Amino acid sequence: MASQSAKRLLKGLAAMLVAACTLAAVDASAQLKIAVLNVQRALGESEEAKGLAEGIQQDLQEQQDELQTLQEEIQALQEQLEKDAEILGDDEKRRIAKDIEDKRLDLEFGANKLQKEVQDRQEEILRQMAPKLDAVLKDLIEIEGYDVVLQRSGLLYVNTKHDITRKVTEKLNEKQ
Repeated sequence: MASQSAKRLLKGLAAMLVAACTLAAVDASAQLKIAVLNVQRALGESEEAKGLAEGIQQDLQEQQDELQTLQEEIQALQEQLEKDAEILGDDEKRRIAKDIEDKRLDLEFGANKLQKEVQDRQEEILRQMAPKLDAVLKDLIEIEGYDVVLQRSGLLYVNTKHDITRKVTEKLNEKQ
């Protein structure tokens, strides 16, 4: 986890260095218009992406319900094993313990499968929304005259006056 923080810090420092170099390369008398965009938030807050995400939730609800049922079965078996531990024979205890372990493995497999499906579907939403985001961004760059647009995730600090995330989301909603 510490290495991820270090990587993020290095990415942020690299982005700041790129921005500083860009600024240094610009003539001192020129005004550089910089914008910052949180792509994930802009897309995630757009109405179309919300609708697509809701569709994913509905499509995968049955799998989620099955996993919830499996979790409840495991819990019930554990409670039975604890409650009846003194009256159950060794064979019955082993059978219940094996049943619990089998269900845990099924739960783990199902959860991993569901997580992979969610990730695949989210990537599909991003692929579907990317051309729209590009078009909106090009329009905003042309209209507003931005010289540089930076990804928010790579920066340590940004004055909110440079953040165009809400504008991008609004434009995405208009193009829906």
